[in-house]
Amino acid sequence: MSIVHGLWLLPWWGYLLVTLFLTHITIAAVTLYLHRHQAHRAIDMHPLVSHFFRFWLWLTTAMNTREWVAVHRKHHARVESEDDPHSPQVLGINKVLWQGAELYKVEANNADTCRRFGHETPDDWIERHLYLPWRDAGIALMFLLDVLLFGAIGVTIWAIQMLWIPFFAAGVINGVGHWGGYRNYESQDASTNIVPWGVLIGGEELHNNHHAFASSARFSSKWWEFDIGWCYIRLMALVKLARVRKVAPRLLVDEKKQDVDVDTVQAIVTNRLQVMSRYARSVVTRVYREEKMRASGTGKRILRRGKQLVTRPEVRMDAVSRSRLEEMLQHNHSMQVVYEFSQRLQALWNEKTASHEKLLQSLRKWCEEAEATGIEALQEFSRNLRCYTLQTA
Repeated sequence: MSIVHGLWLLPWWGYLLVTLFLTHITIAAVTLYLHRHQAHRAIDMHPLVSHFFRFWLWLTTAMNTREWVAVHRKHHARVESEDDPHSPQVLGINKVLWQGAELYKVEANNADTCRRFGHETPDDWIERHLYLPWRDAGIALMFLLDVLLFGAIGVTIWAIQMLWIPFFAAGVINGVGHWGGYRNYESQDASTNIVPWGVLIGGEELHNNHHAFASSARFSSKWWEFDIGWCYIRLMALVKLARVRKVAPRLLVDEKKQDVDVDTVQAIVTNRLQVMSRYARSVVTRVYREEKMRASGTGKRILRRGKQLVTRPEVRMDAVSRSRLEEMLQHNHSMQVVYEFSQRLQALWNEKTASHEKLLQSLRKWCEEAEATGIEALQEFSRNLRCYTLQTA
């Protein structure tokens, strides 16, 4: 052992692997313990696993469970509003990306936020007497361990550990995850999936999927998406260290069904985001391509500017978007019909006081009128809609 090399002498790539391993444990602690277990109660954890993650976060982040959970729950409750603790739609992408940790600290110090949103989080003896009052002692202990094990390079390893969560979680996920990427679901916010492979940040990259189904333990949605956090949950469940409580509902199809019934209505309301995702893919995209092939000159240019706006929620529309959408609808009858039926379909589940019978009548009318439009994609979607069910076929 020497002061320079520490107890554990490694080649350069060994230090790189150790750094990735240590930071990945921290990422796993955030996504599995803080996010899916504590904030959304999507999984239950064995007390030993839960406390290990709590201890590790004390060592590597100095974050308090109650504060983190409260800030995150408030983000969901006030998303993209002036009260959202870290919305790039309100504060700007540069502010959230580079100063996300500071925004988190400001909100974590808000006593009202912690009181209203921090319920059912650890409040035991060790939380009150060690983790909370001695929060900085954890990262100091981590510094000493890194230097003892790895010598001078341990200082660099420790610094990366300290920056990992503030940048990737507070900056990238809260910033880029509400600013740029792709969307599977038109949820009532600006959340995006940054990439389809949730590995580097434990699955948190699939942020639009999470906002669409916040209480789901699984963040991946499409077959080609990968959520490494979900893999860890399945492994822990196999050895009885975790239990899945909630996952996103599945949209089932019973091809034997011939008519809309109450079960159809319940299935559509329960799976409304999946329904609208299918509508965007099988109706909007198909009709758009057909109309674009027919159009020329100005008509094609107008279509190109407005396609993504047909299924976008009103809350995500700015003045420019509304103007482009209105221009496209005025110049193309088929896209106008597709848009109107999209709005009418979404209105079904916005009728919170409507009885099942009224919703059933409205859905039957929607299907009949959709099939009378003469638009093939809309007719096929309506016929498939009749087969949706909550029951297994």
